[in-house]
Amino acid sequence: MAVNRTPVLKRCRSLDLDPTFLGYDKKSKRKSARAGKKMSEYGLQLREKQKAKFIYGVLEKPFRNYYERADRMNGMTGENLMTMLESRLDNVVFRMGFARTRREARQVVGHKHVLVNGKCINIPSYHIKAGDVITLSDKAKELQRYKNIIEVTGGRIVPEWIDVDQDNFKGTVKNLPTREMIDVPVNEMLIVELYSK
Repeated sequence: MAVNRTPVLKRCRSLDLDPTFLGYDKKSKRKSARAGKKMSEYGLQLREKQKAKFIYGVLEKPFRNYYERADRMNGMTGENLMTMLESRLDNVVFRMGFARTRREARQVVGHKHVLVNGKCINIPSYHIKAGDVITLSDKAKELQRYKNIIEVTGGRIVPEWIDVDQDNFKGTVKNLPTREMIDVPVNEMLIVELYSK
C-alpha cells in the first residue's frame, strides 16, 4: 500500500495551505521558494487538485475515481466531489473529534476501533450515509489515548451536519454536507477544469 511520507509542514508550504485545516497547530516560519511567482492556469488547477488530495489523504487513482463518480451524478460535479470526499469514514471520524488529524483518523479506522451502525468497519474510504451512527468500540472507549484526544479536540467546532456526544464517543450523521458546510479552502471548479481537458 502506498503511504505519503512527505513532511506535513513542508507540503503545506508548497501548496500555500494553513496546517490548521489538517488538524495541526504548528506553523512554519519559512516561506515557499515559489512565493510571489506568477503561476500558469494549469499550475493553479494542478495545485487545487494536489491540495484536495493532500487534505483528504487520497492518492491519484482513487481521487480520479471519485471525480468520475461525481461527474456521473446529478448536480454540479465539483460540489459532488467535495461531498464524497467529506463523507469518507476517516474524515467523519476526524470531524467528530475522535482523532486529532485525518491521518490519525485513518489509523483509528484501520485498527478496527470504529463501528458504523454497530458494525465494525476498517476501511477509511467507506462512504457514510445520512442517518449513520458512528461509535468507538467498547475496547477503544476504555483506552486513555481517546480520552486524551477528546481533551485536545473538545474545543474544535463540529460541523452542523453531524451530532456528536463526545462523552459517550458517539456521533450521528444528520445529513450529507453541502458545499457551503465544507470549510476546506479548495476551489473545486479548477479541479473540474483540469480533469475535463
